[in-house]
Amino acid sequence: MKHLKLYVAAMALMLSVACKSDKNKNADMDDDTNATETSMDDDMTDTQADDMDNNMKEVSFALEPKSGSSVSGTVTFSEDQGHVTMKAELKGLKEGEHAIHIHENADCSSEDGKSAGGHWNPTAQPHGKWGDEAGYHKGDIGNFNADADGNATVIKTTNEWCIGCGDSNKDILGKAIIVHEGVDDFTSQPSGNAGSRVSCGGIIE
Repeated sequence: MKHLKLYVAAMALMLSVACKSDKNKNADMDDDTNATETSMDDDMTDTQADDMDNNMKEVSFALEPKSGSSVSGTVTFSEDQGHVTMKAELKGLKEGEHAIHIHENADCSSEDGKSAGGHWNPTAQPHGKWGDEAGYHKGDIGNFNADADGNATVIKTTNEWCIGCGDSNKDILGKAIIVHEGVDDFTSQPSGNAGSRVSCGGIIE
């Protein structure tokens, strides 16, 4: 009888050790599975972020008043799938119509904004309305209207610009946005007789 009790106790101990071993193995497998899943999730997140970086570019900057005006604002250029969109949010304007262009230098150091140079015109075309068969500058954005409070939002999308692509006929980096006091007549050469430069901002990263 004594030997039987010892045998039963030994069997119980062996079963207990075996169960604990199985639990530890399962726990290790669970940990490995979780670790693998986390790593895959992290890799997917990195890949998605890289795709977004590769497909989209953006540059934003402030506009500063020039020629004794109080015109300021912000401009954002964003590029996606070969198209660039400009969004300019302006304030401090006189109510009515004004011109906005891309000029050739990202230099707004002079009080009158003339340090930005003339219109950006890499293809040596005459000044004109955007899309005119007779020709137009790559910087000939055009006219817009300011409301009674002097505010305006200008949005333009085109595939004729790029951000940092290195193509001298398309790349807007190193250029400037100029807001004019007057209206572009799309006829007068070389810049449409749009009046003084009331705001300027360099397109730089």
